[in-house]
Amino acid sequence: MVSSHSLKGLRVLILEDEYLIALDVEQLCRDHGAEEVSISRNIPALCESAPLPFDVAIIDLLLNGETTLPFAEKLHARGAPFIFATGYADASEKFTRFSGVPVVGKPYSSEELIGALLEATNTASA
Repeated sequence: MVSSHSLKGLRVLILEDEYLIALDVEQLCRDHGAEEVSISRNIPALCESAPLPFDVAIIDLLLNGETTLPFAEKLHARGAPFIFATGYADASEKFTRFSGVPVVGKPYSSEELIGALLEATNTASA
């Protein structure tokens, strides 16, 4: 079982265009101790800033019909921890260039999502 304080102190970015899913994920992260949670329904230009204004990101593969892969590639190149949480988890060819990045398929359980976030942050800090 995942601890309710497992994300303690982390700043989480959620890239999700489904409003209710984003709100549920935000509350889930807060319930698990996240210090700050930001939701974006558009691909942000955050990769240019240093340091990044988040510790870990949850990325849907498509936002309003636009792919998030270029944003994910920038994060991956910087070594920033993130996970994919998407309804396109079976499209494995899209994720091959992101070795070590967890992919959680929708619908997912809270344990799956929090576990993937912990895996991403532990891998990045190792």
